[in-house]
Amino acid sequence: MKIFKNKSILSTMAILMVLSFAVSMLAMPNANAQTYTPTKTYPFVDAVPMIAGVGQPVLINWGLLNFIGTTNDGFNATVVITHPNGKVEEITAKTWSTGSIGRKLSFSEPGNYTLQCVYKEENATFRTSATGAWQYRQFLASESENVTLQIIEGYWKADYPGHSPPSEYWTRPVDAQLREWWSIMGSWVVKPLNLYAPHNAAPESAHVLWSMPIGDTMGGLAGGDNWEIPFQGGDAYEGKFADSVIIAGVLYFNRYPSTMSGASYKQTVVAVDLHTGKVLWEQDFNTGLTGTSVTSGRITRGQILTFINENNRGAWAYLWFTNGTTMHAIDPITGVLRYSMTGVPSGTIYIGPSGELLKYSVTNVGTTSAPSYVVRQWNSTYIVMRGVNLDVGGTGDAWGPRTTNRQSYNAAFYDQEVAIPGMTIAPGTLIAAFPGDRLVYSTTASATNGIFLTGISLDPENFGFMLFNRREFKAPDEWEGMTLGGIGQAGWAAVSQEDYRAVFWTKENRVNYVFNLETGRLAWQSEPQIFADAWSDTVTSFGPEKIFAYGKLYEASVGGIVYCYDAKDGELLWTYEATDKYNESYHRENWWLVPLFISDGKIYLGHMVHSPQVPISRGAPFLALDAETGEIVWEINGAFRQTRWGGRAIIGDSIIATYDYYDQQIYAIGKGPSELTVSAPNIAVTADTTALITGTVMDVSPGTQSDNLRLRFPNGVPAVGDESQSEWMLYLYKQFSAPMDVTGIEITVYAYDGENVIPIGTTESDARGQYAITWKPDREGTYEIWAYFEGTASFYGNDAKTTMAVSAAPEVVEPEPTPPYEWYIVGMGIAIIAVVLIIGLLILKKK
Repeated sequence: MKIFKNKSILSTMAILMVLSFAVSMLAMPNANAQTYTPTKTYPFVDAVPMIAGVGQPVLINWGLLNFIGTTNDGFNATVVITHPNGKVEEITAKTWSTGSIGRKLSFSEPGNYTLQCVYKEENATFRTSATGAWQYRQFLASESENVTLQIIEGYWKADYPGHSPPSEYWTRPVDAQLREWWSIMGSWVVKPLNLYAPHNAAPESAHVLWSMPIGDTMGGLAGGDNWEIPFQGGDAYEGKFADSVIIAGVLYFNRYPSTMSGASYKQTVVAVDLHTGKVLWEQDFNTGLTGTSVTSGRITRGQILTFINENNRGAWAYLWFTNGTTMHAIDPITGVLRYSMTGVPSGTIYIGPSGELLKYSVTNVGTTSAPSYVVRQWNSTYIVMRGVNLDVGGTGDAWGPRTTNRQSYNAAFYDQEVAIPGMTIAPGTLIAAFPGDRLVYSTTASATNGIFLTGISLDPENFGFMLFNRREFKAPDEWEGMTLGGIGQAGWAAVSQEDYRAVFWTKENRVNYVFNLETGRLAWQSEPQIFADAWSDTVTSFGPEKIFAYGKLYEASVGGIVYCYDAKDGELLWTYEATDKYNESYHRENWWLVPLFISDGKIYLGHMVHSPQVPISRGAPFLALDAETGEIVWEINGAFRQTRWGGRAIIGDSIIATYDYYDQQIYAIGKGPSELTVSAPNIAVTADTTALITGTVMDVSPGTQSDNLRLRFPNGVPAVGDESQSEWMLYLYKQFSAPMDVTGIEITVYAYDGENVIPIGTTESDARGQYAITWKPDREGTYEIWAYFEGTASFYGNDAKTTMAVSAAPEVVEPEPTPPYEWYIVGMGIAIIAVVLIIGLLILKKK
């Protein structure tokens, strides 16, 4: 018998039964002298389904129909399972206060299983309201009737059929019954560790869905008296689009640069539907948070919190604003303040398994001469619930996350504080935090002392236990005089929980020193990289240049070379070089590249610089590489240029959102909707004659409805093939010259006569979006003419239908043959006429 240990699998009866409004006991009375009232119990057991196949999950519910006090109370009930071979198994568990409990099990042997609930007598003290009288009950022993569960070899009760991933353009909200879609509906609540963004069908072409101005300044070329100079884009030091997030298909971005913060500046946040490009709201949060002292109204992160307890199960979303040690949670749908936390400890925020916000610290609570170190965990959910476990329940949380609009919570509390046995020296700086797993600390690197690494367990059973203590790495001789820290040019650059690896980068020799986070020892080091990579100042920001994914370490920087190493042993697997074809880059003959994110087996990269020169370099690349092979998936040159000081491209709901430095626009990139038409002659054609079938295939993405494109394309924007998509997007959205050779969309056409499907052929649309194909029907009738577009990386497929009439061909009447004797008579007549004519002519001549 297999037990499914999934906390989300709950007793069906417990879910359906409504709990009374009960609160936990604050103090237990002295019950030693009390008399317990005998109370009859009513046990039950049930199986869902009652007939199942071998290995099929079966939900077993058991317990009592009685009710007891509060959300933390319950009965200790046992289900007894008798196997077909006579073997007996027992599972004892504490029920919910409603009296029921459930487990999902599967059975490996066919036959009839007997189920029975057995309850042993218990005394209980409880009350059912905050001021109600204490009750003393003796719940009497009892046994339920037997229930038979039938397990049949080769049988499987049908599961819900499920739903296929979308084959058409889709939008939010997505019905909760479409469970299979979860894998393409990722959110970007904050820059993720290693820029890894799973749960997306990441774009495989440069197709643009829509664009909009970021709106704080004019964009693009200034022109006129300003010649080739563009309007300023925020680099350096005034980055735009920073801290943007995507939550459930909505893009939230700060309208103005990061330097424009504080009460004296206007700073707004914009919410945009990522699928439609529609602005949902825009608010000024410097003055918009009533009752707070917000002076920096910029979003800094998002959050989706999974909350599961007895009565409430679901996800809750928030936008977060930070003002010193105060954090404000905003409703992302309305922009209304939900609650605040004051006195939040300093430190990096990490995301827990349920989406909770976590911080960690190691602190000496003793003295310098007698140190005593503790490890602390700060938990945002604990601050609100104050000691109540998320999935257990208790005071105040029986119905949901206990937040009151505009309420402020004191955040100066930790949900975990455990002494670290054996630690006598401060471990240094936190370089890796893997919630539920471990912390890794490092001392400051130096050519004299090298590095000391310390690992501390976060496993609930060994919380605070040191995994390794001050593991020493002796500095190589070449570190003497080198930059080992400073302004982001050297230091710890990337960490990976999956691979248990951490990268320490040194500037002058351009080497990765990769450490094993299970042991604290050096695992491998790379060969020196290209010299230009020493110029970067964003190496140690954990994400911009070095990232782990799929068991590999990827990196790209000023030198314009993408390196891919095996994370475990350091083998160089492949490289990709972003060559500048037109001598526009002023660093070297490659474009400065940085990783943007990695998703769906592809790594996306873009170009940036520290401080752009003017005129600005043209043709900067934005590209996607196959993460396994390094082969290019798609590339567009001259669009989606990234920014050093602002926010870079992010992804959610399988759509990329990015700010473009070139024209100060925000672009959404992804697979778009198409419109297909088909036309046939509107009067009947004759069988065995050629008919012309025509139609169009158009791009109907939201951006094609903009005023700019409607003026340029009054008849609609043609859809083009993936091979031409990059140049076509430059033509549409950047006003580049129209590409000379455009690959169209392949269209397949069929006829249907009511019984038979008749292939007509396949054709390709042109740069106008038009296609045509001929067909010679061989018999009369009324036909349905179907055109099919299967879809591409740029567009979802579509179909269209029309009707065509074919009439019978006219009957050809053949002349009857003339008999031979009739030909003889005719011939004699002609001869006589000829003789007469000749004689007549002779007579006339004599006269």
